[in-house]
Amino acid sequence: MSNLVAPHGGKGLVCCLLEGAELEAEIKKAEGLKTLEISDRAKGDLIMMGIGGFSPLNGFMTKASWKGVCADFLMEDGTFWPIPITLDTDDDDIKVGDEIALKAKDGVIYATMKVEEKYEMTEADKKWECENVYKGEGEESADDVFWKVAMEDHPGVQMVMAQGKYNLAGPVKVLSEGDYAKRFPGVYLTPAQIRAEMEKRGWSNVAALQLRNPMHRSHEFLAKIAVEVCDGVVIHSLIGNLKPGDIPGDVRIECIQILIDNYFVPENVINAGYPLDMRYAGPREGLIHATFRQNYGINNMLIGRDHAGVGDFYGLFEAQEIFKKIPYQDGCTAEPGKALLCKNMNIDWTFYCYKCDGMASMRTCPHTKEDRVILSGTKLRKALSEGADVVDHFGRDEVLVRLREYYAGLTEKVEVKMQKAASGADM
Repeated sequence: MSNLVAPHGGKGLVCCLLEGAELEAEIKKAEGLKTLEISDRAKGDLIMMGIGGFSPLNGFMTKASWKGVCADFLMEDGTFWPIPITLDTDDDDIKVGDEIALKAKDGVIYATMKVEEKYEMTEADKKWECENVYKGEGEESADDVFWKVAMEDHPGVQMVMAQGKYNLAGPVKVLSEGDYAKRFPGVYLTPAQIRAEMEKRGWSNVAALQLRNPMHRSHEFLAKIAVEVCDGVVIHSLIGNLKPGDIPGDVRIECIQILIDNYFVPENVINAGYPLDMRYAGPREGLIHATFRQNYGINNMLIGRDHAGVGDFYGLFEAQEIFKKIPYQDGCTAEPGKALLCKNMNIDWTFYCYKCDGMASMRTCPHTKEDRVILSGTKLRKALSEGADVVDHFGRDEVLVRLREYYAGLTEKVEVKMQKAASGADM
């Protein structure tokens, strides 16, 4: 019997990916079905449903679940879930009862779907979703500011508002994992594969470090805190799509491996990636990170400053506070599988302090802001994109060499906006 945390939802790993003869038959069947082109976001969602990363989901959400998740973090059956997983379309001809093939922009049919519900999404519905899921407690989320800046500066809000006029709900049969295994060999790992590796190592108390930026000294410090108090840490990077100006997955994965090889005990770390697109939902995204990490066998989610933030829409530690607001905080004894079992491991603002002569946090360092090197992925990307010097103790030299190579090879630069959280203005 496994000592790892059980998958979310109480149904084990719910894997929608077909195999063998069943897969071959469904691929052949899909060729004769009406085809719906899907977004890159939906492609990542399908792959996660395929490999069990989104257990207990076996398809896209109904209107009742969409509404319950947005308003109360709960699906129609009472299972905790923090962000709606929906499939949109403008196709008027798709009807309830239809079977359709879901094709991504790369031309691959990733799944078939039985349409069990089709519900309209008005502009008011989309705005309501954005205000529930993407609006936070930062300056840019104030009532008189949010809609003035969100359509310009919030990629998550832009994504929702650009969706089609309908959502389709129903179970899926997943036919492909895409090219992730080929592009990221040994790093793209399914929940079953990571669970098997952690059980082989004898781990039962595990933390995940979420990454969408290159790993700097604060990330390294967080990972090492987790190694000190847990059996091990999974450095789990998003390898799906990001917003313009973010650094692609292959470069970030390589930088992480450089760090592991030079500054970690490898037996205590797993370098892995998962196939989702970033939603930039701040605190809610922190919750979805914990939810699907539970499916990977991970019971602690590292949550630091401005987790999954964008601009100044969220409070610096709002992603930590939201864990206190979700249902089932005191346990759900009647149906325990429906509660979130992966807990937040909160870490204060971390930095390099010259007077401490090492990494520290607001809880351990008594010195002033002037003594500290403020570390953030946005600040690092901005310096590198502009060819500016990177201050000492911001990152490891071996990693900075690789990142400078990447930026030197870019033919088109994207301006990186510096928000307060990244600049250290609020320290």
